[in-house]
Amino acid sequence: MFDLVIIGSGPGGYVAAIKASQLGLNVAIVEKDLHLGGTCLNVGCIPSKALLESSENFVQASLHFDEHGLEIKNLKINLDKMMKRKSKIVTELTDGIKYLMSKNKITVFNDFAFFVSPTEIELKKTKEKIKAKNILIATGSVPISLPDLNFDKKFIISSSEALSLKTIPKTMSIVGAGVIGLELGSVWSRLGTKVTVIEYSKNIAGATDLQVSKKLKQILIKQGLNIVNEKQVTSAKVKSNKVHIEIQDIKTQKTESDTTDILLVAVGRKAFTENLNLQAANVTVDKKGFIIVSDAYQTNSKSVYAIGDVIGGAMLAHKAEEEGASVVETIAGHNANLVKEICIPSVIYTDPEVASVGFTEEELKFNKVNYKKGSFPFSANGRAKALGSTEGFVKILSHKKTDKILGVHIIGPKASELIGEAVICMEFGATTAELASSFHAHPTLNETIKEAALAVDNKALHM
Repeated sequence: MFDLVIIGSGPGGYVAAIKASQLGLNVAIVEKDLHLGGTCLNVGCIPSKALLESSENFVQASLHFDEHGLEIKNLKINLDKMMKRKSKIVTELTDGIKYLMSKNKITVFNDFAFFVSPTEIELKKTKEKIKAKNILIATGSVPISLPDLNFDKKFIISSSEALSLKTIPKTMSIVGAGVIGLELGSVWSRLGTKVTVIEYSKNIAGATDLQVSKKLKQILIKQGLNIVNEKQVTSAKVKSNKVHIEIQDIKTQKTESDTTDILLVAVGRKAFTENLNLQAANVTVDKKGFIIVSDAYQTNSKSVYAIGDVIGGAMLAHKAEEEGASVVETIAGHNANLVKEICIPSVIYTDPEVASVGFTEEELKFNKVNYKKGSFPFSANGRAKALGSTEGFVKILSHKKTDKILGVHIIGPKASELIGEAVICMEFGATTAELASSFHAHPTLNETIKEAALAVDNKALHM
C-alpha cells in the first residue's frame, strides 16, 4: 500500500509527488498519456512560449534589426524547423520530470486510473488495483467546445492543434480573446496569417484590469490582429477545405457570414473528471463539474484530495504547484502553507506582456474600497529605451489609509519577470512607501515598479 497515489502528472501532480517523497511518503503517480508533464508541458505553457519566442524573433529580425545596424537579406520562415525546436524543448523537460520521478523514488504508472473506493484505484489497461492511504486527484482540464463548433482537429481546432500546424494558414478566426486566443493569435499573426479574434464580451483578456485591457487591445490591433468585440460565432461548417462561419452581433442580433482556413475555439477549459468513477470515492462536483474541496483541498472523502484546474479557480500551473506542495504537507502531518488566492500572479505572454497580481481597479471600486494609485510608463525608463520596447506601464493600487499594496498591473517588456517583486510585496503585506524606498538596480526595467510606487503619492522622480 502506498502512502499517496496521485492521479495526473501535470505541474500540480508531479510537484506534489516530489514534495511527498521529500517528506518521507511512499508515493506513486498515474499518468494516462505517454509523457509526463500534463497539458502545461506537452500542449500548453511550454510549447506556446517556444512558438511565441520564435515568432517574436521573426518580427524583430523583419522589422527592427535594421535599427540596430543589423541587415538581413532573404529572411524566411522554416516552420518545420520551428516546430522541431518546440518539440525538442518539450522532450527535454518531460525527460527531466521522468528523471525527477526516478531520483525521488516515485513509482510511475502509465495508465488510466479510476476509483474503486476512497482508498483504491484500478488501472484501465492492466486491470491492476492499487491501494493507498491517500489519493490526490490532479487530472487538470480540457478545452471547452461549443455547440455547433465541435472540434474536428483539422479545421476546427483547440489550442492543442494550434501548437502543431504543419503549414501557415492564410486566415485564422479565433473564438475567444482570453489568454490562449491572444497568445496563439499573436504567434500566427506574426508568421503571416491574417488573424481575426472574435470576443463575446466588451473587452479582451478576461478579468484583466480594464486600463491594461484597453491598452493591450490598442497595441495588438496596431500589430495586425483584427479584434472584434460583442460578437459570437453561432455555427461553423467545413466545406471545400474552408470553415464557413456565422457571426452574430450581440447587441443587434444581426448575423454575417465569413470563411476562414482555420477556426480556433479558445473559450476556456473545463475540469477533466471523465471516467474517474468519482462516485465510488464519494467525491462530489459542483454545477460546472469542478471537484468540491475544503480549504485544505480535501474532498467529501477524508482520504481523497484534489488540486489544480480540476477544482476550478485560476487555471494556472503555478497555482497547481503551490496547492500540490500545500496538500502534501497536510497529508504528511505538517503545518501546511495555505495558498493565498489574492497573491497568485497571472500572465499573458503577448508582446508586450501583461502580468498582474491582486485586485483590479474595477474590483476595488465595486467593493467600495478607498484606494490610491500610481503609474509609470516604460517610455520613461532607460532600459526599456535601450531594448526598443517602450509600450505600456506599471500601475500600483494601494489602500488609501494603510498604504498596503492591493494590486499591481503591468503591461510592458518582460512583465512576466517583473511581477514576482509585486507578489513578494503582497505576500508580506508591504506598503508602497516600503517598496518605493527599496533599492532597484539601474538601468533595469523594474525601476518602473519603484517609480510607480513613488507615483502613488505623486512623488515619481522621472516623470
